[in-house]
Amino acid sequence: MPLPFKRCIVVGASSGMGEAIARQLCREGATVALVARRADELARLKGEIAAAGGKALVFPHDVRDYQAVEALFQQITAHMEGLDLMVYAAGVMPLIEPDEYSLDKDLLTVEVNCMGAVAWLNQAAQRFGREGAGTIVGISSVAGDRGRRGFPVYGASKSFLDAYLESLRNRIARTGASVVTVKPGPVDTPMTKDVAKKPLLISAETAADTILKAAAASKRVVYVPWKWRPIMAIIRAIPSFIFRKLNF
Repeated sequence: MPLPFKRCIVVGASSGMGEAIARQLCREGATVALVARRADELARLKGEIAAAGGKALVFPHDVRDYQAVEALFQQITAHMEGLDLMVYAAGVMPLIEPDEYSLDKDLLTVEVNCMGAVAWLNQAAQRFGREGAGTIVGISSVAGDRGRRGFPVYGASKSFLDAYLESLRNRIARTGASVVTVKPGPVDTPMTKDVAKKPLLISAETAADTILKAAAASKRVVYVPWKWRPIMAIIRAIPSFIFRKLNF
């Protein structure tokens, strides 16, 4: 079934799942605004999409520049004459040593994974709620389902994103707009290249296909791949006094 989205913004489009989502949308005939910090990577991606017959627009932007988001969002939507799909795929997961507590890394994680998402998705939610149509996709993680010892602030940032997306859904779903929370396990992207354990690893392209099908179907919460849903249900049910003894 063809995707229903024709005018899209993908924040975090220069690599990983964001890039794969942008490519698939363009193959389906959508016009996609590519937003990310690395202008050279965006230019590369735009060129490759154009060579394949797709249409992409480039907007270099650091998601930590919150004050610039409203004007940039308005610029993009005016240029495309509307918006059907807003994807927030930007995210960082700095490697943390077992006994490391780095405030700098923690601040970066919160700024990108939490506040960047709020800055962009607030704009989309306001527009979609007013129009009574549109789809927001926020890429969270299975890491947000439980507090693990390895990446404390990364997991907490994804828990924040889960609750924020649910709140947006409760605000705008009654108008006809949709908010999709995506919870991937390990995906083969630059962000995970140095991570030792990668159970049920999938490609970014496979993840993108699942994500866009879920968005088209207006799903609320989707685990990628689906096997993570029962796995995380079991993990959430483990009592805390047992869970803290596990190497997980």
